[in-house]
Amino acid sequence: MNIKEAIRHFKNHQQASFKLKTRKTYRYILEHFEKQFGDYLIDMLGPEALYQFLESLTEGRAKATRRLRYAQLKAFYNFIIENCSLEMKNPCTAKILSKSFRMPKRKPRKILDKETVDEMIYNTKKIRDRLIMELQARCGLRIGEVLNLRAQDIADRKLILQNPKSGKDEEIAFMPAQVAKRLMDYVNQKNLLPQDKIFPICYSTARSMIREYGAKLHVEISPHDLRRYSATYASRNGMPLEIISKVILRHQDLKTTQVYLGKVTDAEAIRWMDVLHER
Repeated sequence: MNIKEAIRHFKNHQQASFKLKTRKTYRYILEHFEKQFGDYLIDMLGPEALYQFLESLTEGRAKATRRLRYAQLKAFYNFIIENCSLEMKNPCTAKILSKSFRMPKRKPRKILDKETVDEMIYNTKKIRDRLIMELQARCGLRIGEVLNLRAQDIADRKLILQNPKSGKDEEIAFMPAQVAKRLMDYVNQKNLLPQDKIFPICYSTARSMIREYGAKLHVEISPHDLRRYSATYASRNGMPLEIISKVILRHQDLKTTQVYLGKVTDAEAIRWMDVLHER
């Protein structure tokens, strides 16, 4: 089997199993890989050749992008080796590749406390600003999902999220009663038509607004920190991980949710032990 045939086989698998957005992210590397090595047999390319290919393809790119291209090529080889029962080792596992394209170390993010988030929200001067932050901090929405909301997307305590990150046609997010009422009152006050955007501002404006409210409390904050807070707050108050993952964050994988929850401090661990055993 040559590389061109292997790529065709992999694309057929993607068509049946992967979301459109995921398939699009693979398109770039597969096209370049086929163009350069299409006629080579699948077992002819060693780690050195793949290293040179990835270096050329990702030159000048961010570390996260380099790691993504490496992970995609590795996944391609894993699939072909497993599904075609090939007697070969994945060349992408060689040290020259795994070390060069290792995952960038993530800086630990500070988890916001309830008092800080509440003070930010209660100190807002505009109901628009309050709702944007509440939809993130109370409901777990991404800032892009908040800004894409239209009046017709409100269904009582639910929000219909169109074209979500998961690649699905739509997803459902839920709101606390007070947030739902405040949002509906805001829509009615603005006399919005069903197709009108509820918050017709751009991402940079929303980000600057949230950062300014944080700065007043001497806290450096981004919109995504509010979404992360929604998960941590739910977890610290006893909500099951499965509910946090599927309902609040709408993740496909529990492992992704666990990254959001942050580190449990000694004080928190002791408090929960006391709660658990009714001290």
